[in-house]
Amino acid sequence: MSNPSILILPGDGIGPEVMAQVRRIIDWYGTKRGLVFDVSEDLVGGAAYDAHGTPLTDATMAKAQEVDAVLLGAVGGPKYDVLDFSVKPERGLLRLRKEMDLFANLRPAQCFDALADFSSLKRDVVAGLDIMIVRELTSGIYFGEPRGIIEEGNERVGINTQRYTESEIDRVARSAFELAMRRDKKLCSMEKANVMESGVLWREVVTEVGKDYPEVALSHMYADAGAMQLTRWPKQFDVIVTDNLFGDMLSDLAAMLTGSLGMLPSASLGLPMANGRPKALYEPVHGSAPDIAGQGKANPIACILSFAMALRYSFDAGEEADRLEASIETVLAEGKRTPDLLGEEGVEPVTTEGMGDAILAALDASL
Repeated sequence: MSNPSILILPGDGIGPEVMAQVRRIIDWYGTKRGLVFDVSEDLVGGAAYDAHGTPLTDATMAKAQEVDAVLLGAVGGPKYDVLDFSVKPERGLLRLRKEMDLFANLRPAQCFDALADFSSLKRDVVAGLDIMIVRELTSGIYFGEPRGIIEEGNERVGINTQRYTESEIDRVARSAFELAMRRDKKLCSMEKANVMESGVLWREVVTEVGKDYPEVALSHMYADAGAMQLTRWPKQFDVIVTDNLFGDMLSDLAAMLTGSLGMLPSASLGLPMANGRPKALYEPVHGSAPDIAGQGKANPIACILSFAMALRYSFDAGEEADRLEASIETVLAEGKRTPDLLGEEGVEPVTTEGMGDAILAALDASL
């Protein structure tokens, strides 16, 4: 049986730096845990444009379709702002999502106890927080037709259309229910069924899918009320499923409950391949941060946690994902901090590589 395969796309800015630490973690699992991956690497975003005149080549796209998981660092930067929209670095990421049909975006919001004071909310509200937002990623108002800016009378009108089919709602709902089955068997679906027909359909389809998962406690909430509840008492939730627009907003809101974008991973999942594994792209939530690129200031934890998600959702290695997450928690509890997490007394500043060293030492200690 062949080893599971990973395509690494470091991208731009701090992407290569944080991804270098992920490569060290991957190598550790091969050496110390016998979990060996076939790893290849290629270009995406501005790096691909610089080399090939396109943010994602057809050859790289083909590789992404063949591997078991894609790990991406970050794309973009000010130097590419002058490019035509069709070749901007972000178009490479959007092409990956579209052609791999990655319809379920998983955005965890997990607050490590050592970082609870970094949140803008009180410690008791966020300490121990561990929720997951499942955002539909390939439909909704960002893709619906008609759209555009038209002339109507003597003024311009901007048009975007919220559109969902039953099958699109069904498949992301099933992804969320499956995830809830692996967690605390609690799912909250958020929409605006009180004012939007698409919300009415969303609620009806999610409710129908829920009949196939009788062990999961399903609740419904209007998305605006959900935003309020996320800031009031976020620990009431476990898994949240919502559409593309509301998911974009709610996941960014939930992200800031944890205190730092440098701590937040994500996964985008599609339909199962022939081997039963879902097509999958894993990436940190943060951007390319070109202002600190090459200075050893970048926090690699979000990218490393994205690999932990790959262990859990692509490689059925949940115990090893737990090991990696626990090692990160140990390092943070020891007071080691990259610059984005400084501000407390008694902490130890470390570089990007220094954080990688500390996490590898904690992994060694876990054996």
